Amino acid sequence: MIATLNPATGEVVARFAPCPPAQVESALEGAFRAPRLWRQTAMDERSRLLTAVASVLRERKNRYAALITLEMGKPIVEAEAEIEKCAVTCDFYATHAAGFLADEPVTSNASMSRVSFDPLGLVLAVMPWNYPFWQVVRFAAPALAAGNGAVLKHANNVPQCALALQEVFRDAGAPKGLFLTLLVEASEVKALIEDRRIAAVTLTGSTPVGKMVASQAGAVLKKQVLELGGSDPFIVLADADLETAAKAAVKARFQNAGQSCICAKRFIVEERIADSFVDALRDFAQELKVGDPMDRSTAMGPMARHNLRAALHEQLQRTVQQGGTLLLGGRLPEGPGAYYPPTVIDRVTDRMAAGCEETFGPVASVLRVRSAEEAIELANGSEFGLGAGLWTRDMERAERLTRQIDAGAVFVNGLVASDPRLPFGGLKQSGYGRELGSYGIREFTNIKTVWIGPARAA
Repeated sequence: MIATLNPATGEVVARFAPCPPAQVESALEGAFRAPRLWRQTAMDERSRLLTAVASVLRERKNRYAALITLEMGKPIVEAEAEIEKCAVTCDFYATHAAGFLADEPVTSNASMSRVSFDPLGLVLAVMPWNYPFWQVVRFAAPALAAGNGAVLKHANNVPQCALALQEVFRDAGAPKGLFLTLLVEASEVKALIEDRRIAAVTLTGSTPVGKMVASQAGAVLKKQVLELGGSDPFIVLADADLETAAKAAVKARFQNAGQSCICAKRFIVEERIADSFVDALRDFAQELKVGDPMDRSTAMGPMARHNLRAALHEQLQRTVQQGGTLLLGGRLPEGPGAYYPPTVIDRVTDRMAAGCEETFGPVASVLRVRSAEEAIELANGSEFGLGAGLWTRDMERAERLTRQIDAGAVFVNGLVASDPRLPFGGLKQSGYGRELGSYGIREFTNIKTVWIGPARAA
């Protein structure tokens, strides 16, 4: 079903018919032609488009933020921040794309040799619902700056966000077809991947879906970037500033109702300070106001869907049965909406559900360790490797430990976050490839060697 279902009320607000095959074919043909012309435009023109996109996003921030809140339940203040982050990223690439894509001279036995970065063509983006604008712009801004076109297949519970994104690029002046939204069922993704006009694929989503997309794209030898699941460790060493760490832990776990791949999920704490940290974490978490996501004082809204809430609750129940100690929350509330309370569970181990599985929702799991070395071993024992947080006052030791943590990003004394200036992505079951920064803009380019031999006399 392609529909807007308000997760705060359970009400179906709007339904959308999937695009019929003839419409998909016509749209794809137009989208295929667009980047063939776009790649020939000067970087100044591409930058002007991104600047215009940023302007449209800011002008319509209230409307677009309200759409996010309506369709997936994000508190309105967080939704507004999401729109602004999209605009900032467009501004960033408008300023820096030319430098990131500039030819690189290389000394060789040629009279001249260089590396250039040419666009691949039309890129299919299969995107999730949890950051319905940001996940798309995170891909689209650098991809379009590099001269590519984009076809968006968004999550089916955020169709109005998907259509609004196409509206943004159109109204900013993008050539017709350069950014295309297709409202199609998930079962149609395989055919899109295999379509001759699609040059590459990017997916943000779960690990199982990532494996399917990787298999389908690999079968037709198309480049992929996969940003998948995570079970990010939040390591608190005995010398950390506990109050600061606990306050940060609440935001790291419960922002967006815990529905983020880079939300902290496993709080790995040295035993000698664990009681104090857990008390502070519980106290700060129970202060969070849960309620109507359109209320500006709300800190946490509902989860995006009832089935996601049910899956999370089942993981929590298994963890309690396996020996975890429930300290806060963990009970299904009565009434409409997919609400779930901020939940803290202590004395979790890596053999329990919440200690080894990805918990995509507002459940904080505390795992106790005897030393920093054990903390690193436990952090690396996960099948995931997206982000990791490390809290300590000893910067010399922190520098050493960051090199031992298996993750695409390690943040010391700060929240793991995506930033347009820095590459973003993971390893192991969290996927491969990078978005953002100079590395992300080159993912969907042909890194081409050009070798020119010495001129010969006539």
